[in-house]
Amino acid sequence: MKKIAFIVILSLINSPFANAQEIKGINGQTNWMNNWTNFKPAITEYRDATIILTGTISQDLKLDKKNTYLLVGVVYLANNAVLTIEPGTIIKGDLESCGTLVITKGSKIMAEGEETNPIIFTSNKGVSERKPGDWGGIILLGEAPINKIGGVNFLDFNLDPMMCQYGGQNLESNSGILKYVRIEYAGRKLNALKELNGLSLAGVGSKTKFSFIQISYSNDDSFECYGGEINFNNLISFRATDDDFDFTQGVQCNISNSIAIRHPYSWDSSKSRCFEIDSYDKVEYADFTKKLTKITANNITLVNTEENNQGLVRESIHVKEKSYLNLSNSVISGFSPFILLDNKIANISENLTKINLQHILINNCTAGIQSEDVTNNPEIMNWYRNDNFYLQYSKINNLDLFVEPNIKKNPDFRIKTNQNLAIEN
Repeated sequence: MKKIAFIVILSLINSPFANAQEIKGINGQTNWMNNWTNFKPAITEYRDATIILTGTISQDLKLDKKNTYLLVGVVYLANNAVLTIEPGTIIKGDLESCGTLVITKGSKIMAEGEETNPIIFTSNKGVSERKPGDWGGIILLGEAPINKIGGVNFLDFNLDPMMCQYGGQNLESNSGILKYVRIEYAGRKLNALKELNGLSLAGVGSKTKFSFIQISYSNDDSFECYGGEINFNNLISFRATDDDFDFTQGVQCNISNSIAIRHPYSWDSSKSRCFEIDSYDKVEYADFTKKLTKITANNITLVNTEENNQGLVRESIHVKEKSYLNLSNSVISGFSPFILLDNKIANISENLTKINLQHILINNCTAGIQSEDVTNNPEIMNWYRNDNFYLQYSKINNLDLFVEPNIKKNPDFRIKTNQNLAIEN
């Protein structure tokens, strides 16, 4: 029989005296979602476009906030050019031509907005007409390692293959900065096998900076990483149709203080998750002498906004074979189950060392960690029953767990402070 203990969870979550291991989920002295985010972009009025961007940009260019820009077709930044975008600038993606921005190898995007003056990429359609997939999205291509045979690849997104190569040996490849940026209604599906994302990162290196980015209503993944060495912090994925964060091709990613906010009726037939983690697209193209995908995630919140157990929200995290996940100090709420392991993962105890979980609150999930091969579940349950993992299971509604989980208001998904909560051990 499970014991129910009443404890104080994170009563010091915003205190400078709190131990780092005690802080679960996204955190901060204040709600860092304030001011720059928008959870109702469908009804937001944006200025009409005044300048068209199209073709290949091969020299440095600055976009000014006094103008509104329209991406027509695939716009390539090439020839080591730098694209600088002023805080407050609005860039729209054309619907008919699937406006898409591609930052090629060696080029940089310097999109550094401000908390009260973010940079916005959005649909060119009018108020209440915008839909996921209205335009292509943003693609960054770098020179950091990938684990595809040959070490160099090109994104097969119906783009110019000469412009879309990525990968190399430069771990510190620098493709620029995205900070205080919103990306809305991107992710055009080109066909059943080719799908653009809100933000696609291929072979991007560690000197590229990503923080305070909100991707909303992407028609495929919000963030997808193809190899590279990537550092993320303060990211928001909201209402993605497919995965919130998709990792493949040996990416080494550190992600902290970030959140995926799912709705059960935003889904894809390919089975949508918050984290999709694998080391290769096709095993015959993978070079296993190179790094396998490794995700180190701290202070993550993964939440299903509906608590009626309807819709098509599945597990929050899906891990495929030959992949590593270190997840700590995080909150997972409202999924079925918490983590699902690929049925190709054999020698369970040996492979579970690749999936390290520490200090996790698993709330309102139908199960903890399971395998697609149900015969593995008893061994998995026994492995994670060890107290050293500090896994806590609870059944708490979102209103009691989070400061303000209502998206229609001013959402704040930090855990409530000084809250007595019933925890199942």
